[in-house]
Amino acid sequence: MKLDAKNRIQTTPNADNCDYLKNMTLTSVTARQPHLIQALQTLALRVDHVQAADTLLHELAGITVLVARKFTNDRTADGLLEAFYLTTGCVSLGISLANIPDSDESRLSFLLHHGAEQVFQMGFRHIKELASLPCYTLVADFDNDPYIQQRNIKALFSELCRAEPNSSWTGDDQYRNELLNRRKNQNIVECAKWLRKKHYAGAIKDTDLDANAVIAIALIFAILNDGRIVARTGQQEIENLIRNARETPPDIEAGWRELLRKVPAEYQAVLGSHMDEYRNTIIKKILSKIKVKTVVTEIQNCYAGTEQEVDYD
Repeated sequence: MKLDAKNRIQTTPNADNCDYLKNMTLTSVTARQPHLIQALQTLALRVDHVQAADTLLHELAGITVLVARKFTNDRTADGLLEAFYLTTGCVSLGISLANIPDSDESRLSFLLHHGAEQVFQMGFRHIKELASLPCYTLVADFDNDPYIQQRNIKALFSELCRAEPNSSWTGDDQYRNELLNRRKNQNIVECAKWLRKKHYAGAIKDTDLDANAVIAIALIFAILNDGRIVARTGQQEIENLIRNARETPPDIEAGWRELLRKVPAEYQAVLGSHMDEYRNTIIKKILSKIKVKTVVTEIQNCYAGTEQEVDYD
């Protein structure tokens, strides 16, 4: 068994390992079990289940051997057992995320129709797609390194797909939550990239990106409503912003509306949530009588992140 060029499973199981895995006992529990275990238990209730069960177990054994070779250890019983847990969870993830009715019979029918190998591929594809989304809003050039990408896939695979048959499993719920978080991060990152492209002094092309800092800078400078989109700044510019805002109090909401008017619709909600956060925090401090140096320090430390130029002390 091996991975092809698209990281799909090709199964050629070892007979000894297959026998070991076929003889493993799957213990029933009352808690929510992995979907694969539920499907196998449903299959066991059928009168004519022997041939289908043998086919599924043969496929699962082959997949498990590959998982052991790639992720655990195919030379030890512990390595094979751990690989079986990962296989169980990955097949269960494929079943859970399929658009099928929520019933044991539906899960079993889906598994028998597609086969364990293909359902495993579905689950593993979901893991790869999740790994391609940013887990943080800080983006670095090394994130594109193939080694780092493979490491991230392995980490997610181990975290979400490990499913012991005699324990409850929530890997699919964790996947859905993580997917929502990462899609949110992706939207923030894309919004920041757009702001960088529109930076008043010319597009910013650095590969490293602090997305929340870009958004913070853009919103803070937008209160002046001077027509600029500011995606990177320095200490002197921040000081000038604060002094200008205090000398002539700006119409903050008008400035933000003007920025929103320029921004693509898909990023407006991102900016809106940040506006709600800043309106009664840093914006109030900018317009207050707090020492300019104190407010500048807070903006530099808490908002501007790595998206600031070092101009002077």
